[in-house]
Amino acid sequence: MTLTLPSLRPIHFLFALVLAAFAAVLIAQIEGERGIAPLASHGDFEVRDIRVDVAGPNPDAARATGWRLAQRLGWQSLWKRTNGGNGPALGDSVLDGLVSGIEVQQEQIGPNRYIATLSVMFDRARAGQALGVSGQMRRSPPLLVIPVLWDSGTPGTFERPSEWQRAWAQYRTADSAIDYIRTAGDGPDSLLLNAGQINRRGRNWWRVLLDLYGAADVIMPIARIERSWPGGPITGHFTARYGPDNNYIGDFTLRAASPADLPKMMSEAVGRIDALYVRALSAGVLRPDPSLVIEEPVNAVEIENAGDIDALFGIVPADSGGATLSLMVETPTAASVGEIQALLRGIPGVGAAATTSLALGGTSVMQVGFTGSPEQLGAQLESRGFAVSISGTSLRISRRAAPPPAEGEGGGGQ
Repeated sequence: MTLTLPSLRPIHFLFALVLAAFAAVLIAQIEGERGIAPLASHGDFEVRDIRVDVAGPNPDAARATGWRLAQRLGWQSLWKRTNGGNGPALGDSVLDGLVSGIEVQQEQIGPNRYIATLSVMFDRARAGQALGVSGQMRRSPPLLVIPVLWDSGTPGTFERPSEWQRAWAQYRTADSAIDYIRTAGDGPDSLLLNAGQINRRGRNWWRVLLDLYGAADVIMPIARIERSWPGGPITGHFTARYGPDNNYIGDFTLRAASPADLPKMMSEAVGRIDALYVRALSAGVLRPDPSLVIEEPVNAVEIENAGDIDALFGIVPADSGGATLSLMVETPTAASVGEIQALLRGIPGVGAAATTSLALGGTSVMQVGFTGSPEQLGAQLESRGFAVSISGTSLRISRRAAPPPAEGEGGGGQ
């Protein structure tokens, strides 16, 4: 007997090709080299682009002389930036105690000459005392950064490495009043934080997205570059926007003489964008959108009758036995993440639930603030249809499979 496969109609064949192409694009969107991981900001004062050109009897001595000079120039620049005018001349031994590190941006080393562009970091606490300024500053709520670059008429964020995203990743945020949340661009970032996201207005999805990244609101620094000709000057148009409604703050234009100067232009643009956001924060323009805050209505009678206001709002005292538990759960879609978090927040005793490690299509990790024991939380989850396994303060949960129908029930007739 010969078996023959049913032939595909042209429309079915076309549909299969479209599905295959979509799957290939989705895989390509997640895999491969993406954005640049952001530098950690340790709270130091930083002075960048210090140019030194010194001589010495040998390369090591020339470099040491160059670094000493960079510390002195950096100190004068930092003083002028914070206090204005020229600051007191400090000895090299004093500067050694104030400087926490030196970053080489570019250097050329010869037999008896050292030419370099350096960045000098000053310890905030020690240098702050010498400068007469406080080591602390008022900062904004955490704001998620979605850096959008328009190049050749095409927008992008983390789909591939770009100089705009690199400039934001390398920007040291310690001196800024803005608490930036910068992502590395790997994993689901290129899918969730794409250029199209900034034009979406739906608050439900924005709430889920901001909760995933631990942010209170979002800012969108946008760069649009125009190339005169291959190898020629580049004009950059930069705009600072914020919030789910894509609100405008300010804009400016910069120019790079050649593609080699593009990184420097992008770095300068990030500093100027930061200044726009800081001014907007001081003016009260840059503030979290209240529609992004999920608040439960509070009954005024309950407030009057409540003996402990903290207990009413779920605030757990430090000595009440509350603990932070780790919860591992399968999250096949972004919607499933929001569903799990909403379910957790509805459990009595849960004060907070946040995703610390997102793995769409895999197992994500959530941190849950709970006033009881892991076993008590597990019992609450089991009563809501989950299978639970507990190891110390970690819980792994999964949906229970639906029981098979009893014999004689369902479509079992012959």
